[in-house]
Amino acid sequence: MPYQTLFPGQESDEKIIMILRRHGWILFKIIFIYGLLMFLPFFFQAVLQNSSTIFETEFGPALYKLCVSIYYLALITFFFRAWLDYYLDIWVITDERIVNIEQKGLFSREISTQQLYRIQDVTAEVKGVIATFFHFGNVYVQTAGEEQRFIFKQIPDPYHVTKKIMELVDWKKKILGNM
Repeated sequence: MPYQTLFPGQESDEKIIMILRRHGWILFKIIFIYGLLMFLPFFFQAVLQNSSTIFETEFGPALYKLCVSIYYLALITFFFRAWLDYYLDIWVITDERIVNIEQKGLFSREISTQQLYRIQDVTAEVKGVIATFFHFGNVYVQTAGEEQRFIFKQIPDPYHVTKKIMELVDWKKKILGNM
């Protein structure tokens, strides 16, 4: 089987342990909010027809349709950006390091890595009723490197991820200690 990279800088002998994305609840929340915002022009149309004379002018209906079209174009653009941010934020845990691939806007991506042997502490945080109910939260990785804290945002089962990272760190330090 030919070698295939899943992220920039991946070594040929590097084994991927976990690939993490934000919890599905976050995507549901994005879809729900933008779904509600789609109905906002219908509400304004009902209010404006009953209380305003804008529809009685010659250009009133055309102006309203133009504004609604611009609104929907902006709404679709912002939804696409939010979906891209959700879909392209990835955290990869390998047997050598942690890779944080974070989308920042439409045309900017930041990739940072940290070797496992530099990790000093890993903390899981679950805040709120919904996060507790659906088992998602943040994982903070404290390192001795230049960037002192990696944050895995809103990932599923943060306690399991914390345990797995610490097992890998201990395993890696044992291997390096024997060399």
